[in-house]
Amino acid sequence: MSFQWNDKEPIYLQLKDQIRNMILVGDLIESEALPSVRQVASDYKLNPITVSKAWQYLVDEDLVEKRRGLGMFVKDGAREKLLICDQEKFLQKDWPDIKTRIKDLIIDPQVLINSLKDMQGAS
Repeated sequence: MSFQWNDKEPIYLQLKDQIRNMILVGDLIESEALPSVRQVASDYKLNPITVSKAWQYLVDEDLVEKRRGLGMFVKDGAREKLLICDQEKFLQKDWPDIKTRIKDLIIDPQVLINSLKDMQGAS
């Protein structure tokens, strides 16, 4: 894990979002263990309470689970849950702003469609 912290948001929320994104993109897979609180705290020179708080948020979001004596693990279905949640957020929050920006810039929709087709070919 490699993070760039910013001053605009608490570190525990940034850490939570990083782990959340790692689950979403498949860097952490279901049933895989998260690094220990002590390991993350040591690696990134963080207070263990900061890491614990991030891990607790992930538990509260039902993305990871505590296994007594074993640590924290990505829950089955976590990636699918994140995909659904983030897709909904994108369509409800981000997409209307993007559509407005496209309209304001008078961008031809066909240019965007071609760009998306190019993106599909590259993946």
